[in-house]
Amino acid sequence: MSANVGTLDRVVRAVLGLVLLWLAFFSGFAAFDGAVLKYGAALVGLVMLGVAVLRVCPVYSVFGLSTCKLR
Repeated sequence: MSANVGTLDRVVRAVLGLVLLWLAFFSGFAAFDGAVLKYGAALVGLVMLGVAVLRVCPVYSVFGLSTCKLR
């Protein structure tokens, strides 16, 4: 699979992933005491970080989208 996630998209996904992981495990908010929200946020955060690192978004691939600059 070729890269389809651009630089700004990667930064936004990485920040969002880190925020979700922080909310899930370190924030102390009562909303994240339940397992569903805690582990749901952690899973989405990990997926966001994975997409940011690999530069490939499966959803973008399905729909033929790309945020990479054309070379």
